Amino acid sequence: MESEQALSERGWLAAFVAALAALVGGSVVATELVYDRFVWQYFWGPIYSDAMNARCAVNTGEGTELLGSAAACQAAEATGVVAYTGYSTVSTVGYMVVLVFMLAGVYFLLDRLEVGEDKRLFLSLVPFMLFGGAVRVVEDVTDAAVGAGVDPIISYPLNVLFISPVIYVTVFVITLGALLASLRLESAGVVENRYRALAGIGIAVLVLTLAYLFFVAATREYAEFYPQILVVDVGLASVLAYGMYVAADRYEPAINRGTGVVGLGILWAHAIDGVANVVAADWLPELGHPIDAYGAKHVANRAIIGITEAIQPASISAVIGTSWPFLFVKLAVALGIVWLFDEQIFEESPRYAVLLLVAAAAVGLGPGTRDMLRVTLAI
Repeated sequence: MESEQALSERGWLAAFVAALAALVGGSVVATELVYDRFVWQYFWGPIYSDAMNARCAVNTGEGTELLGSAAACQAAEATGVVAYTGYSTVSTVGYMVVLVFMLAGVYFLLDRLEVGEDKRLFLSLVPFMLFGGAVRVVEDVTDAAVGAGVDPIISYPLNVLFISPVIYVTVFVITLGALLASLRLESAGVVENRYRALAGIGIAVLVLTLAYLFFVAATREYAEFYPQILVVDVGLASVLAYGMYVAADRYEPAINRGTGVVGLGILWAHAIDGVANVVAADWLPELGHPIDAYGAKHVANRAIIGITEAIQPASISAVIGTSWPFLFVKLAVALGIVWLFDEQIFEESPRYAVLLLVAAAAVGLGPGTRDMLRVTLAI
């Protein structure tokens, strides 16, 4: 068994090295095709553009030009390779492939550390998921400072660490450090429970991040504080998640049987993301917010809004908005995930099941927390 595990780990490492070599080698040998039209246009360019608070970045062959309007970006497509801030279909698929691949690597790591079979690991990592979304807003605050003509505390290239998708690496490194520290504290007899120690570290970094954001809102003109956004987002998401969890428990107990309370965490994570998107897109004027609406960055959300605008009567859209189907899609997907993880999965591979559930919650709670806090600070 150990030899099979070692072979699997070596296979994963070999695949990682081969993919990296192909990417680097292709960028050198076929620069225009591999680097300019793939790496730059869909991955690094959008990150660089976001870090510089631009609408897009244009690789002209002689340098990089930053543009601030959609019209200018479209015009630049005739003279260079344009990388738009945000996600595209290509980058979304690419990041999903990388995520699945890296999950396998994390699984091997957790196996080496002999941790991850207990569902308590999921609960102890929830503060880190919230921290991931909150620390992304630190970069949004930096952008707001630049827009107001104030020197930011964090600037390029350091701010790249807090921009999607690089921020996932940043949060992972911090979380891994906290996990190793909690294991060390438990083995040394300093703490009795590794999971409580891990959750404590997560809460500490989350509180520090929130304290910074609220301090900026209270002392700087380029940020404000609208607590009603937090109340509506968290309140409505909690009611929807708990209602679905209780309904599933009553009418189809098999849905929650495998995950237990972790299933409620999955539902809540995606409810936060769904509600935050709907509030940001359609409900702000009714909540007394100075910004009419925030645009959707994610491909799925933009597509759903586009379809709704096409088939929903304008009179109805004026009343309920066009982003509401995204919330129902998020809740349906979350419920499907909870249903999928039955008792058999946890019996056969508990560590892998817990790891997948952590990833499933993180991709909802991280972006949802970021959207919620960004709107709360009106930046």
